Amino acid sequence: MKKSLSQVKSLTESQIEDLRLAASKMQGVKRRGFQAEMTIKYCNGSPRLAEQMLGWGRVNVEVGLAEKRTGIECIGAQSGYSGAKRWEERQAEAASALRELAESHAQQDPTFQTTLAYTRLTASEAIKQLEKQGFTNEQLPAPSTMALILNRMGYRLKNVVKSKPQKKYQKLTPSLRT
Repeated sequence: MKKSLSQVKSLTESQIEDLRLAASKMQGVKRRGFQAEMTIKYCNGSPRLAEQMLGWGRVNVEVGLAEKRTGIECIGAQSGYSGAKRWEERQAEAASALRELAESHAQQDPTFQTTLAYTRLTASEAIKQLEKQGFTNEQLPAPSTMALILNRMGYRLKNVVKSKPQKKYQKLTPSLRT
């Protein structure tokens, strides 16, 4: 049975643009689910009509309809099985030891404007401390990677700023008479 645009609930150009905009702000499963819902509501469940009316790819709409029908979310092979796991995931025990170590050296931001903790612990010193705790070189990352890991954990590798006393003498300026 062929469905035509006249059999479909009519949408104004403004509504079509709004649906396109809403779909463009979503990704993956959420986008396909939204497209499937709108296809059922406005296009009688036809991916081809959704493609004609709304400009969405009918394959995406078909996948969204299948996900809605079966309740199973589709994950692409590229996103599902690619990429290396983070060091914290591969070495969970070492990561928890690193967190404890960094926490013992941490100091809150003096302005209390951020939730970041500053640590005097350097990346190479963290590696040395973890080696003393019994972790091998194969388990530990390079110093540059260790710095990134500490940043991901919420610690910033900075020198802790101490308050400096004010100078007690006036600065000499050309307009100042001595």
